[in-house]
Amino acid sequence: MSFRKAMLAAAAVIAFPCFAHAEQGVTPNSVAFAQVAAFEGPAAALGQGMRLGITAAFEEANAAGGVHGRTLTLDSMDDGYEPDRSAALVQSVVDGNNHIGLIGAVGTPTSSATQPIATAANMPFVGPFTGAGFLRDASHGNIFNVRATYFAETEAWIEYLVDQQGMSSIALLYQDDGFGRVGLAGVTAALEKRGMTLAAEGTYTRNTTAVKKALLSIRKAKPDAVVMVGAYKPVAEFIKLSRKMKFNPTFVNISFVGSDALAQELGDAGEGVIISQVVPFPWDVSIPVVAQYTEALKAVDAEAKPGFVSLEGYIVGRLAIEALDAAGSDLTRENFLAALSGLTTVDLGGVTMVYGADDNQGMDDVFLTRITADGGFEPIVPGGGS
Repeated sequence: MSFRKAMLAAAAVIAFPCFAHAEQGVTPNSVAFAQVAAFEGPAAALGQGMRLGITAAFEEANAAGGVHGRTLTLDSMDDGYEPDRSAALVQSVVDGNNHIGLIGAVGTPTSSATQPIATAANMPFVGPFTGAGFLRDASHGNIFNVRATYFAETEAWIEYLVDQQGMSSIALLYQDDGFGRVGLAGVTAALEKRGMTLAAEGTYTRNTTAVKKALLSIRKAKPDAVVMVGAYKPVAEFIKLSRKMKFNPTFVNISFVGSDALAQELGDAGEGVIISQVVPFPWDVSIPVVAQYTEALKAVDAEAKPGFVSLEGYIVGRLAIEALDAAGSDLTRENFLAALSGLTTVDLGGVTMVYGADDNQGMDDVFLTRITADGGFEPIVPGGGS
């Protein structure tokens, strides 16, 4: 089945859930997951990328006979990156009882609204695309993260800019909500460790590209670097406007920005922009899991290009598959959750996730990349250049 046909099939399942699945999304021949994420608006590429990666992992497993004879399906629902809409959709997933768990959520404000609903229902919440600290509380018992925290990313920024590059003036642009404030706290903490404070800060409203006021405020401070905690469309608008105004500090972005989407939005204005990453280089097929991801991606969509977001989605999908395999053939939501909780070391070949009783985050790696003149990416080598 082509990726597009698979998406149409998923849409049909969403439209008629009561006819599609047995209780908890498990039948003798299938198991269904729900993804509530952004598929429209300024964060759309993030939900789309996660869906593509998860689908690639699921279809790879299905082509090999599924997991204990069950094929895996993904039902994706658009929350537009709006917390209220996300909460309503997650509540409908819980009430419908047609899915074994939630997977591949996108965003801090949306996860803040939905995680309590999922936790109250003891619904697995697997691989959200956010580094927010509140999701790292393993005592909830239903949250299983793949990626490093935003605090780890912001520390990596400041370590590079201040400790390695000798910069003394750092400004911050952030989204004015829970996501942005997590970034603000991380940057502030990293600077305070070094006896520094922000030179300037500016905000914009979620799901808008209204960044000019923030830009004018930040430009007055003449910072060496502007670090940015936002989605790709407003961030791209900020950088393009900056270039037009001949304001060219070092621009640094968080992984949530969506590297591929940002590079595409920026075009010629993207060269030199730095982005922190939490998964390996998606084009390095010498890494076994990346080679597997590349083939799985081609199988679901021959035109899809590898990228950081879909690679993360693929790794999230593989984590779910590991737990389904460990849960055994007599599958229920309860024993799937128990299998997730029992995972310790998940070695995918070049990516190893390690979990424990008090650790629900698999990976801690953060590395920096830079957009090249042709819109590609190059790694920034610690202590040196690219």
